[in-house]
Amino acid sequence: MPRSSRFVGITGLTVALLLVGVAGIYARMRTGEDAASAADGSGPRNGAAAKGSPTGAFSTDVAIPVEAREATRGTLVVSISAAGQAEAWRQAVVAAQVAGRVASLPVRESQAVGAGGTLLALDAAEYGLAVEDAQAALRDAEAKLREITVFDDRIADPAVRRDRARAARSRSGVDAAEIKLRRARLDVARTRMGAPFAGRVASLKVVPGQWVRQGDELMTLVDLDPIKVEVQVLEREVGFLAPGRAARVAFAAFPGEDFTGRVETINPVVDATTRTARVTVLVPNPGGRILPGMYARVSLDARRFENRVLVPRAALLERDRRSMLFVVEPGEGGGVAKWRYVTPGLQNDSLVEITPAEDTDSVAPGETVLVDGHHTLVHDARVRVVDDVKTAGGRPQ
Repeated sequence: MPRSSRFVGITGLTVALLLVGVAGIYARMRTGEDAASAADGSGPRNGAAAKGSPTGAFSTDVAIPVEAREATRGTLVVSISAAGQAEAWRQAVVAAQVAGRVASLPVRESQAVGAGGTLLALDAAEYGLAVEDAQAALRDAEAKLREITVFDDRIADPAVRRDRARAARSRSGVDAAEIKLRRARLDVARTRMGAPFAGRVASLKVVPGQWVRQGDELMTLVDLDPIKVEVQVLEREVGFLAPGRAARVAFAAFPGEDFTGRVETINPVVDATTRTARVTVLVPNPGGRILPGMYARVSLDARRFENRVLVPRAALLERDRRSMLFVVEPGEGGGVAKWRYVTPGLQNDSLVEITPAEDTDSVAPGETVLVDGHHTLVHDARVRVVDDVKTAGGRPQ
């Protein structure tokens, strides 16, 4: 190879080595600067890097839309969850009290009726004849009674007159005739079925013209407002409940919708097999939307912890296997997200307590914490608080 070519090759190799060396020195200098920043407290607490977030996070100079809520100081209610199903608050099976043909059926299934309203009427003609027959028998018996006692008014002793009158009523058949007449009138009254309480007709089993026997089941009447939900609660948790406590009920038939009720009764007997006690919850149901048999998930207010710093559960994130959240501080163009490692305490379905600890930060009541759109943020990221992240064009989470 000519000398000039060898010289050019050696020179190029030397330049490449020098560039690699300079890059290594620059990297070590940047590492030292980052370490110094962490040491003097200019970066996030607990070793968090302002621009070097954990895996999956990145920064931008554009204000990111986020949703936020205020931290509060208040009472944390820890709930007990249990499953059950809806049942009618009151339910009655309407049965035929006398035999007969269905003459009138003015109701249909699911129809609302008031207390005392007519549910069904049987043909009462035969029972009307029985009343007339009983009345005739009573008149005959009264005539016999007058014949037996025609001269009893001459008896001076009142006690003797009373004894003779009782005996005469028995011999004449007046007592038996009066009982027969009352029974006949009762049978006539029983041909009409009235609603024992206000409710809705269910499980209708007869049609007009059908012959029914005494005791046959005709229909069921249910009272759906309020609706009743019975759940079984473990014995170790029953002691935290009390009648009148609030309850939140979710039905599988209405996804995403919660109903508010209250604890009505707590069975004082614990089942020896399941080690649970029955708790009855009442839920207002004025429109009758909730139907008996619907599956329900119930959350019962139990223990209460006063004077706690609370944030929404959605505010908590986990990075580097540690719990943290973002607090919004005022900044140019909206705000700046500052992350803080925190120590969570007690929590329920929606809130979590932030407890003080030596190696983590705390949150003060009134501070604004992020609850959505914050999963990919880094420390010192610019943010703007919106009502809905998705409609504001936020990053998909």
